[in-house]
Amino acid sequence: MAADAPETRDEPQAAQLAPAEAFSEAERAAIYRVIHSRRDVRDEFLPDDVPREVLLRILDAAHHAPSVGFMQPWNFIIVKDVEKRHAVYEAFLRACEAEEQTLAPEQRSLYRSLKLQGIMKAPLNICVTCDRARFGATGLGRSQQPDTDILSTACAVQNLWLAARAEGVGVGWVSILKDADLREIFYIPNEIAIVAYLCVGYVARAYTSPELEVKRWASRLPLENLIFEDSWGRLAASTNPP
Repeated sequence: MAADAPETRDEPQAAQLAPAEAFSEAERAAIYRVIHSRRDVRDEFLPDDVPREVLLRILDAAHHAPSVGFMQPWNFIIVKDVEKRHAVYEAFLRACEAEEQTLAPEQRSLYRSLKLQGIMKAPLNICVTCDRARFGATGLGRSQQPDTDILSTACAVQNLWLAARAEGVGVGWVSILKDADLREIFYIPNEIAIVAYLCVGYVARAYTSPELEVKRWASRLPLENLIFEDSWGRLAASTNPP
């Protein structure tokens, strides 16, 4: 009897492959609706707790983000404690005052009028970190672009944000914070990078356009001015989305 043919290296990999057809029109529409209706929430949070099963679904979506070398460098610190959140809020106020001093005098009044965080109003905060040495100091694909671990963690934040929007949960990213303050509050080691501090909770209403656009701090740039073709500065032809 003939011996069994040896298994090729490609067979186990091929067994894991499946058709990658496009989603249905309704499914595509839902995805684009989530993307286009996502907002940075600051002052519209409700006091209702986010159920644990909803939170875990959102975090699981974040955990399924792409990561270079499949290093999955993220961790999520769930913050419900009022004293911890108050410490973060105090750190925000100090950082906000320092940032205001960097602005042109004519911008400062508008800056002070903006609601830039929901740290105490949201029932839940999440600090997203990046373990830069997970699975090794460089890892697959990072030898030439070492910051791809940070970028991978940012992808996890985006997944979290979109999943939360699909669940009717609002998210606000508070960037006016010093790393040193967050490290002290949450005992984060120096070798762990802090990527995002998020306010999370249900909302009754949300802006139909970005709040900073509504309040005339900035406006969305035209897409056709941002797409180059083959080289920097060479505008691509016909870039208007359907």
